[in-house]
Amino acid sequence: MLIQELISKKRNKIDLSNAEIKFFVEGLTQNSISDAQIASFAMAVCCNGMSVDERIWLTMSMKNSGDTLKWKLPGPVIDKHSTGGVGDTVSLVLAPALAACGAYVPMISGRSLGHTGGTLDKLDAIPGYNSEPNQNTIEHVVEKIGCAIIGQTNSIAPADKRFYAIRDVTSTIDSVDLITASILSKKLAAGLDSLILDVKCGSGAFMASKEDAFTLASSMVSVANGVGCQTAALITDMNQPLALSVGNSLEITAVLDLFLGKNNNLRLKELTCILGGYLLAISKLAADHQDGIGKIARVLEDGRAAERFSQMVSYLGGPNDLIDRPHKYLSSAPMIVDVLSLRSGHVHAINVKQIGLLLTKLGGGRENKEDIIDYSVGVDQLLTLGSRVQKGDVMCRIHCRTVDDAQNARDVLLNAYDITEENYFNKNELVYSVVN
Repeated sequence: MLIQELISKKRNKIDLSNAEIKFFVEGLTQNSISDAQIASFAMAVCCNGMSVDERIWLTMSMKNSGDTLKWKLPGPVIDKHSTGGVGDTVSLVLAPALAACGAYVPMISGRSLGHTGGTLDKLDAIPGYNSEPNQNTIEHVVEKIGCAIIGQTNSIAPADKRFYAIRDVTSTIDSVDLITASILSKKLAAGLDSLILDVKCGSGAFMASKEDAFTLASSMVSVANGVGCQTAALITDMNQPLALSVGNSLEITAVLDLFLGKNNNLRLKELTCILGGYLLAISKLAADHQDGIGKIARVLEDGRAAERFSQMVSYLGGPNDLIDRPHKYLSSAPMIVDVLSLRSGHVHAINVKQIGLLLTKLGGGRENKEDIIDYSVGVDQLLTLGSRVQKGDVMCRIHCRTVDDAQNARDVLLNAYDITEENYFNKNELVYSVVN
């Protein structure tokens, strides 16, 4: 079998067999095919697509290219994945909440990508937290606490690591087929019984339209269910930041505020409960999604989720009193600058992508993978859609290091907010549809 033959078949829109896809993935893992050949294959798939069977075979081959976690636990092993948003800290709240409901959550997460924040970068803002432990540590923490939010180890889906790096520099990232295989190969390697997918759409999402989001959600759900992992997807709104803060330390603070019952991030709490409710239902830990929503809300309100989060942080090397004394541990920027509205009116629209990109410009994200992140910078007290604002009111606050950073950020934020005299805003839906 020759890799040239596989590239030619995909170029000519001919489906590959399971054996041919396994051959390709073995070549990825063993470095027996070149970067140029991998790039050609990726471009052929990007242009001509894959069948559902091909997606399943590619996903499973990449999953099996390395180690897979195997569990003997008294409850279901479950997880959640988001396609990425701005101010999206659901994972940090949901994983411990699910653990408090009797589930086990080995949540393999990622770092910042483009304008969207990375869960691991947020956790790295906590001094001592080991976001990339070895497999033995992952298994120990999940068994003891019920959840561990960690990064992909070198031994989990190594074929995906090489494939993704080449896709990243060859403009083939946005292939639904390859996105599906990339996400699910890592999730399935964690030994999951059930999975909930949060597929975002809107001005702060990679999938701007509901139609594109539905296409991706349908692909991932069909593949995951096709290999025996009970999966559903919610298509959710990303036309405004999910939390009222953007920035690594600031978003950890928002999570801690939610655990402490401060109700200034209602959309974040609502989406956490909805996603958790559906996941508990498909995992048979709740009678239906409404029952599941109630269970998640209760463990958030009575402190059980906060306790699991605190234990997870401590077991993975962080401080054991983070929730009680966050300001002792989370870094603060030397400057905090108010952004004042230039006009009176109502917030009609928000360019969420621009806010996400601003965080990178401030130093809180990466333009190159080698960049060192400043965990202290960001924006908080963000106005939400429909908010009434008077000229001179504070729209948000910039956390930064220099006067120039503050001025540049102010200009971006003023342009990101569309304020109109009339209130055109009707409360937008948080969840557009469910795919299962």
